[in-house]
Amino acid sequence: MHHYKQIILLIMVQFSFCYIGYSQNANKPKPLKVYEKDGFKLKSYNYDGLESYLNHNNDTLYVINFWATWCVPCVKEMPYFEALNQKYKAGKFKMILVSLDFPKMVESRVIPFIQNKKIQAEVVLLDDPDSNSWIEKVAKKWTGAIPFTIIYRNERRKFYEQSFTEQELEFEIKSFIN
Repeated sequence: MHHYKQIILLIMVQFSFCYIGYSQNANKPKPLKVYEKDGFKLKSYNYDGLESYLNHNNDTLYVINFWATWCVPCVKEMPYFEALNQKYKAGKFKMILVSLDFPKMVESRVIPFIQNKKIQAEVVLLDDPDSNSWIEKVAKKWTGAIPFTIIYRNERRKFYEQSFTEQELEFEIKSFIN
């Protein structure tokens, strides 16, 4: 786990060299940048922009997964997230996959990965150099290791610093639905 934390911190230092200005309107955060390749668009946000995804107060169930293409356990569990996204998306359910890849890798690795794996869940890139401040804002006990998942509905919220099997993830999702 500590190895992943060091990698995340290194990535965040790298992000600092790629930081782009940010503005936000009252309703919806404005992306730092929208990457486009082969007709696919991927929005990037700093933590302030991402925060709106983490704090909806309605009866929709949200599954937010922090991952990266270089993270082997993240890549291994991605088909489970997508299968359950397909299974539950018709209801009050929203899955957001938050990539922590380097911005310079979006067009060469992240978008091709999303397209090759036929991922239909919403994918966004978190591009924020100040990981020391936002990791704690996401979850006080999060070490920064990935994969990291938040499942929430209204005020009920659970955090998982682990990888999942499809059955384990579905069990957690169902515990919020029932």
